[in-house]
Amino acid sequence: MTVADWRLRVGRAAAVLFDFDGTLAPNLDLPDLRRRVVALTLDRGVPELAFAGRYIIETLSAGAAWLGERDPAAADALLTEGHLLIRDFEVQAARRTRPFPRARELLGALRSHGKSLAVVTRNCRAAVLAVFPDLEDYCHSVLTRDDVPHLKPDVRHLQRALEALGHAGEQSIMVGDGQLDMRIGKALGLFCVGVLSGSSDSAQLEQAGADVVLAQAADLGHALKADR
Repeated sequence: MTVADWRLRVGRAAAVLFDFDGTLAPNLDLPDLRRRVVALTLDRGVPELAFAGRYIIETLSAGAAWLGERDPAAADALLTEGHLLIRDFEVQAARRTRPFPRARELLGALRSHGKSLAVVTRNCRAAVLAVFPDLEDYCHSVLTRDDVPHLKPDVRHLQRALEALGHAGEQSIMVGDGQLDMRIGKALGLFCVGVLSGSSDSAQLEQAGADVVLAQAADLGHALKADR
């Protein structure tokens, strides 16, 4: 895809959906968080086979499901302690984190050009707003882990955002640093923009379905300038 092509696509989009960590702000140390959740789950007697290959939240849920068949009280305790661990980790890290330097400028420019904006993140709301306290001043919808029953990579997380904005996937763009963002964006017909400011390299993003890969989300602003 040529530069002119992707800039035209962005310029014509009605809605833009953003991932948060690695896209609008630096990533949390997710490998460290995963190690802590895995250690807690194993400590409660859950075999690794019960949660192998799952994301962090899903690791906890799978561990609790395994325990629930044997000791429901232990399962409830694991969920309570695990979710508290995750939330505390996110909030503490968020207090040391700030949005990427041009994130507010980008969101303001997109909104001034009539784009409907949403953030779709697996993080808790408290952590997101600790990093970016005025995020809801820029975005029409912010859907964190606390706001939806289904999290990415479940497509229903993005579907909720599209419904909130009132636009179809074909009218919209997904911007993210993760491969799962590209996969679920493509599944719903969104134009997918991968960014290199987070967890994935260009080859990984393209393999996952990115239509274009940019160094950072702020580079979307070039499409607005070209559209004038």
